[in-house]
Amino acid sequence: MYLKKLTLRGFKSFASATVLRFEPGITCVVGPNGSGKSNVVDALAWVMGEHSAKSLRGGKMEDVIFAGTASRPPLGRAEVTLTIDNSDGALPIDYTEVTISRLMFRSGQSEYAINGEPCRLLDIQELLSDSGIGREMHVIVGQGQLDAVLHAGPEERRAFIEEAAGVLKHRKRKEKALRKLDAMQANLTRLQDLTAELRRQLKPLGRQAEIARKAAVIQADLRDARLRLLADDVLTLRETLRKEEADEAAVLARRAEVEAELETAQHREAELEAAESSAQPRLTAAQETFFRLSALRDRLRGLAGLAAERHRNALEAAAVERRGRDPEDYEREAEQVREEEERLIGELETARDMLDRAVAERSAAEAALAAEERRLADAARAAAARREELERLRGQVGAVRSRARAAEEEIGRLAAAVEQAAERAERARAEHDAQASAEPEADHELARELELAQEGVTAAEEAAEAARAAAEQAEREIDAPRAALAEARSATAAARAADQEAQRAVAALEARKEALELGLSRGGDGAEAVLAAGLPEVMGPLAAVMTVKRGAEAAVAAALGDAAEAVVVGSLPAAVDVVEFLRSREAGRSTLLVGSGEAASAQARPQVPGEWAADLVDVPEALRPAVHHLLGDVVVVDDLGTARKVVETHPRLRAVTRDGDLVGAYLARGGTADGTSGLQVRAALEAAVADLAAARATAEATAGELERAVADERAAQEAVEAATARAQEARAQVSAAQSGVSAAQAALDRVRARQREHDQKAAAAARRLAQLAAAAEAAEAERARLAEAVRAAEEARDRDVAGLADLEERLAAAERESELEVEPTTEIRDELAAACEAARQTEMETRLAVRTAEERVNSIAGKAEALLRAARREREERQAAAAERARRRRQAEVARAVAAGAEHALGVLESSIAAAAAERDEAEAARGEIDAELKAVRARVRELTAELDKLVNRAHGSEVARTERRMRLEQLEQRALEEFGIEPDALVAEYGPDVPVPADPEPVPYVREEQEKRARTAERQMAQLGKVNPLALEEYAALEERHAFLTSQLEDLKKTRRDLLTVVKEVDERVEQVFAAAYEDVAREFQSIFTRVFPGGEGRLVLTDPSDMLTTGVEVEARPPGKKVRRLSLLSGGERSLTAVAFLISIFKARPSPFYVMDEVEAALDDTNTQRLLTLFEELRQNSQLIVITHQKRTMEIADALYGVSMRGDGVSQVVSQRLRERDTA
Repeated sequence: MYLKKLTLRGFKSFASATVLRFEPGITCVVGPNGSGKSNVVDALAWVMGEHSAKSLRGGKMEDVIFAGTASRPPLGRAEVTLTIDNSDGALPIDYTEVTISRLMFRSGQSEYAINGEPCRLLDIQELLSDSGIGREMHVIVGQGQLDAVLHAGPEERRAFIEEAAGVLKHRKRKEKALRKLDAMQANLTRLQDLTAELRRQLKPLGRQAEIARKAAVIQADLRDARLRLLADDVLTLRETLRKEEADEAAVLARRAEVEAELETAQHREAELEAAESSAQPRLTAAQETFFRLSALRDRLRGLAGLAAERHRNALEAAAVERRGRDPEDYEREAEQVREEEERLIGELETARDMLDRAVAERSAAEAALAAEERRLADAARAAAARREELERLRGQVGAVRSRARAAEEEIGRLAAAVEQAAERAERARAEHDAQASAEPEADHELARELELAQEGVTAAEEAAEAARAAAEQAEREIDAPRAALAEARSATAAARAADQEAQRAVAALEARKEALELGLSRGGDGAEAVLAAGLPEVMGPLAAVMTVKRGAEAAVAAALGDAAEAVVVGSLPAAVDVVEFLRSREAGRSTLLVGSGEAASAQARPQVPGEWAADLVDVPEALRPAVHHLLGDVVVVDDLGTARKVVETHPRLRAVTRDGDLVGAYLARGGTADGTSGLQVRAALEAAVADLAAARATAEATAGELERAVADERAAQEAVEAATARAQEARAQVSAAQSGVSAAQAALDRVRARQREHDQKAAAAARRLAQLAAAAEAAEAERARLAEAVRAAEEARDRDVAGLADLEERLAAAERESELEVEPTTEIRDELAAACEAARQTEMETRLAVRTAEERVNSIAGKAEALLRAARREREERQAAAAERARRRRQAEVARAVAAGAEHALGVLESSIAAAAAERDEAEAARGEIDAELKAVRARVRELTAELDKLVNRAHGSEVARTERRMRLEQLEQRALEEFGIEPDALVAEYGPDVPVPADPEPVPYVREEQEKRARTAERQMAQLGKVNPLALEEYAALEERHAFLTSQLEDLKKTRRDLLTVVKEVDERVEQVFAAAYEDVAREFQSIFTRVFPGGEGRLVLTDPSDMLTTGVEVEARPPGKKVRRLSLLSGGERSLTAVAFLISIFKARPSPFYVMDEVEAALDDTNTQRLLTLFEELRQNSQLIVITHQKRTMEIADALYGVSMRGDGVSQVVSQRLRERDTA
């Protein structure tokens, strides 16, 4: 090892980058005074870790930076780089060249690096100390260093020897151990206090943990009971919903039936109304005839002179011919109908014959298709059997091939095993030979391992101390995050509860809104058809365009009656169009409210105790007349008593209460409401929408709060986890460091044990040699056995290969057969299927034709008889008319003779009056029958309409109830997810009523009452437990773990304290040994060197206290020739310098260092003593590198290289070099 290169940048007078390259041997640095020669020495000391500004000839460390001159500004930093050749491995680092750098800024900041990697000053000092270069830099003998040696006390001289001998690192280790002992005592006391405090806390916390454990069991039981009750509720609701859906289907079916019956009744009602309209003229005519004849009778009785008028009237009546269809037309049409009926009956028979043929053809086609499908199935099964046989053969071939490959692999493995056995035998023989030859090297190896183990113990102790401090800091840092996490969890729970409540409110209001919208959209069938048709001038339902004052909805709806559900149209023609549309489409009935009417004239309103209904509504301007017509005479009052007073006082008015009871002078309606009007639904819907908006705003706010709370909790959790992780990591590092200390100490103990047991190992080595010989023989036997196994595996492989050929031949034959096999086609089957489908289509068409023919025959049957009856009735009526004309003629004849035949005419007139009365009675009877039937039909229509309304309301109510139950079911399922964290299906599967309840000794069936009792019991038990600390178990476990950890730490501290005391004792022993050996060598060298520099003189080193080798000092006794003095202070300056040099060189020779730096050490010597000193330098050059700062020519003459330092005009040092041995200019 030697110094290779020194680079200076901005260091003292070396402002520019300056490089000095060194070689083994002696290098002299020369130059005039003040040129900066000694700055090179300072640079070497500084870069190797000198931290004393005084030693660098400065007042403060920043003085090493170039301070500037008149022509050059000061620099901001100083940098020195030292490159060391480490080819011999003197430095404990895996580099052949080591570069040490030190950089300093004017701010006082320093940076250190080894081979470019940042490091600490301590790292540099420890790296150099392992090569014999101590922290006190005894290898650098600078100006004034000789005086320091001369004026040093005995203890300081001892320090020079200790540094050269490497004792300082042992003393540092002892000091560190003593510091640890001092710090450990405080930690030990603190740990004892903490352990005692934890023991006091463990007992009450243990009781809390036991309560928490019981509470956990009870909570589990309570949770199981609640889950089973919840599963029962879910199943019950699901079953109820299923039944209600089935009931809804029945209601819908009945609704369809009622709608059909209602349509039929309404059609019959229309027919009867038409018949009533057609019967009215006949009745009117009969009544008029009766009244006219009665008047005529009165006139005949009173006024005979009117006979002529009656005669004229009789003639007019006789002249009237009966008009009607000819009876023969009826008979001809009846004959045609009979012929048509016979033709249709023939077509019906033909259609039935075709149907029979189509059925037979369809059956035959289906039979043929079934036969063809059976044939295809048989062919597919045969092909599958052949493919299965082929796959079986392939599997056998693959198995045999696999066995053959496995045999090959086994042969290869056994062959490798044979080789491995041979290798093991060879290794055993080689190890036998190596073991026999390795014994002489054991001593050196043990010594090296002992030194490494001691260094490992020191490093591990330092790491453990740092890890303990970090662990304590991490433990202190974990409390604040835990408190923050607890607060965040509480806030999150509160926010989640609020959010769930808000979400439930939103869901309930959404369901209510949907139900109200559904109810609002379901008007009568006619209203739905009108609104869906998009007819012109249709403005929508009244409830959509009318706004009612809050609280008056029920009153206004009762006052409007059926008009509350009306559809608003813009004009009367539009209303007529809508009615015609409903009648043409048979879409039902609808109430219409016509707008754009003329406004009624304003009338004075009487003073009444209430509000006018018209003032409580707001409608478009076009509807105001219609609404005023409906509500203009309606007063809204608070109760029925007030309503009665209003009507009694003003009979033309109607009064309605806010509950919807209507009272009028001739009509009253009230009681319990059986439904809800569109106005009330619209008001409820608006209220629900407003409430829903508010609930959604609340839900969004609570969701935001929940999100922020969850984020805070997550952040707190992450902080706790991070702090816990740091604490755990720190504890792990402490444990690892303790383990490292223990491992290092154990390693040291093992090395020492190995050193003590070295003799025993010799015997063990002999036994090992015998074992290795036996192992070699066993390996040979194993190789022979494996060779036999290889032969057996080859035989098995040959057998498999022989069988493989036969199987492959069979497989090839089977594959050829498979290739020749023809897959069955499905063309015939497809053709038969098409034919079958065509036959079915033909059958369906013929059935339709038969049905059509039957309907046509049924529609024409009986029509011919009706026509014949009409013909007979027409003939009879014609005959009656003829008789009537004859009678009229006779009356006319009688009237001609008024005077003679008045009585006879009056009798005839009475007969006519009687006939007229009979005709009138017959017409009234017919009208009565029609009225009676029409009344019954209308009653049936009202009954069916009421039933339909009830069915609609029932379906609506059922749907609302189902919606509520679905919401309840969703709430239960959401509760299962949020409160218990289980899916609904999993809840039913695991906790349903059909799942037995766990019990001791065996499960029992589910009984709801028992589970409710079980839940109440668990809740009561939880209440009896009182306040439960849910974290008690974790806290108790953590506290118990901490107590165990602290207890183990306490034991570790005690053990460590004992180990440290042992280390201190061992260090003391080691220091005594090392110092004693070094002192003896230095004393011997000092006597030899002193006699050489002072021929005839006598010098020696003396211990101040030989009995205490740990603290004894070293005195220097020097007696130059011819003098009797022994005290150094009595010597001359040259003698003192030479004695100091002799002392230092004796240290250098006793404990050599890779290099030495001498700064003008020969300045005070004469030529003779200088020559003697240079002789010593020549001896030191054999083992060490010397860098000498000098003015002496003689010193320059022994140098291998020269560096000249000069000061330029700008105050900056510059360097030139000269290699003397080879005379090469650098």
